[in-house]
Amino acid sequence: MKEGSKIKNFSAEMTGNKEFKLNDYQGKNIVLYFYPRDNTPGCTSEGEDFRDNFKSFAKKNTLIFGISKDTLKSHENFKDKFNFPFELISDPEEKICKLFDVIKEKSMYGKKYMGIERSTFLIDSNGKLTKEWRKVKLKGHVEEVLNSL
Repeated sequence: MKEGSKIKNFSAEMTGNKEFKLNDYQGKNIVLYFYPRDNTPGCTSEGEDFRDNFKSFAKKNTLIFGISKDTLKSHENFKDKFNFPFELISDPEEKICKLFDVIKEKSMYGKKYMGIERSTFLIDSNGKLTKEWRKVKLKGHVEEVLNSL
């Protein structure tokens, strides 16, 4: 998948007892941000940054969705705990993660494992990938995404 290419339709379960279908959002810009795990410090901070800028994104005709491999139950708790005004998509089988190529080898305490590389994708109102951010560093990231709209 490259910037400028149309993203094929996909669907997945998300919070709010809803199903995400990319094609349902034609006419809106979409921010998909992939994060490693609910309720971890970095992922919480990233979600809070998107939450705190939610109205600014809405003014630019842009919806936000967070994605991780966590269960819907975990997502619902995470969303409620931090008052996220956007839905979280559950991808336990890594189908969407693989579509966006965000599963990467990571290392913690000398152990290597496969996990989600923090990444954000901006999809325009026609379903084309406009911009991508990989190996995201949190400081200033949400503002950078907002400024790119």
